[in-house]
This record gives sequence, structure tokens and C-alpha cells, in this order.
Amino acid sequence: MRIGILYNIIRKEEKLLIEAARKNSVDFELINVDREIFTPERNFERFDLILNRCLSKVKARYALNFFEFLGITTVNPFSITQICDDKFLTSLVLEKNKIPTLKFALVFNKEEALKAIEEKFGGFPVVLKPPQGSWGRLLVKINDVDCLEAIFEHKENLGGPEHKVFYLQEYIEKPGRDIRAVVIDGETICAIYRISQHWITNTYRGGKVSNCPITDELRKICFDCSKALGGGILAVDIIETKEGLKVNEINAVPEFRNTEPATGVSVSSAIIDYCIKKIQKNGR
Repeated sequence: MRIGILYNIIRKEEKLLIEAARKNSVDFELINVDREIFTPERNFERFDLILNRCLSKVKARYALNFFEFLGITTVNPFSITQICDDKFLTSLVLEKNKIPTLKFALVFNKEEALKAIEEKFGGFPVVLKPPQGSWGRLLVKINDVDCLEAIFEHKENLGGPEHKVFYLQEYIEKPGRDIRAVVIDGETICAIYRISQHWITNTYRGGKVSNCPITDELRKICFDCSKALGGGILAVDIIETKEGLKVNEINAVPEFRNTEPATGVSVSSAIIDYCIKKIQKNGR
């Protein structure tokens, strides 16, 4: 049994996974995408499973497609990763499966954005996000028309093609926190509050963490997300609203350096255990 750990930067999470693999006597090999040649002639059949921990989403998607072409199991597979990497696709899947989520719209110009803000969101404020991005980067809370015009002008003149895709989301007044739940094959193994007085609560942006109790409501909404995507290892970001919990985003390569000490749950061990079960299920 050999697991290939796909990466381009070794972070705290990857070190924890390496430690967990060694504790479980799992044979593993690190695969640096920046130093690999992806061609079918190379001996990749030695791997029973590829665990994606690549920081680069673009490189990861190419690599996952490559290994799946060779018939090697990937975690998470390309089908899940592609959806989670794109906020608009994630919103569509949530909407299709009737999972509570925030109102959203996608437009390609300022005029349609103004229409969407009036018709879909009932006015300002709204949140503008890059469809593909992480760590709370390039998020903008748009409070009025002047702000909208300025942001659109900058993006249209300074950004590349991807910056001309405008994903809008309703603004929700958070209770000083949101929830990140770690979900493995439908089971919520732990969750944290990300606490901040700023409307962006990402720990990358300074948010603090504490343990979040796993309620029946939280467990169900996370299970529904997992079922809609097809299982896998997920980090589900959830906002508490007056109408109940609503899903904000879903991440297919969870960071958990802050989650483990806050919850006492070894997410790294749970991930390795899941990989082992996937290999055993495949009969390899």
C-alpha cells in the first residue's frame, strides 16, 4: 500500500500528514508537482492512491486528471476538486441540491451587476469575490454605486481575463464569527468557530479559532454537502443567519493546523485513515 502525497509547498498540514502516515506504518512518497514529469511512460503504477495537498489549484487539477487517466484513485478526485475550486460552481451545486446557501449571481459587466444587485439582492451592500481564490483574498464589500464603479474599472483595466468574471454574493451580518467544519465522507469529524470583528473571518486574515460543538443542524447540512459533491474530504464554511445555517463555501484541500489544537481531533490521522479505507475498498 503506497500513497503519493501531491504538493508544491510543504506546510504545517503536510508535516502532520507525514507524521500520521508514519504512525500508521503507511508507505508514502512525496510528489512535488514542480519537479515532476507527467507522462504515462513513467512508473506511477507504484501508487495505490494520490492524496492532493497541492497549493496551486491549476497544477493540482492537471495532475489529478493525469493520475485518474492512469486509473489511480485520487483524493479528492478531479470532479470534487473542480467544483470546490470555483465558487460559482459550488453555489450552483448547493442550489440544485436545495442546500441552504447565500444568494449569488455571476455577471460580466457593470450594468448587469447593477441589475443583479437591485433584482437579486435588493440593493447594497453585496460581496464581490473572485470565482477562484482562497484565504479571503480579493474580497470586496461593495456598499454603493461609487464603490462598484471604482472596483469594476480597476478590474477591467488592470486584471487578466479571470478578473472580468464577477461573482456576487449577498452580504450577511455575521455574529462576529463563522464556522468551518471538517467533513470526511459525509461525517463531520470536528468544527471550529473563526472569530473576528471584521466581516472577513479567515484565519489568514487574523481570525481566531475555538472549538465549535457539532449540532444536529450542522451535521445534517455538512452531510448534505458531502452527498451533493460525492463524498471526499471537505472543509465546509458556514454562516449563522436568522434563518439558520447557510453554506458559504466548500474547500477540497482543507487546512487544519489551527483546527487540531482547537478541537483535539487529529484531522491528519482521519485523512490517512480515509485514504487507507479507499485503497482497501478498491482491493489494492
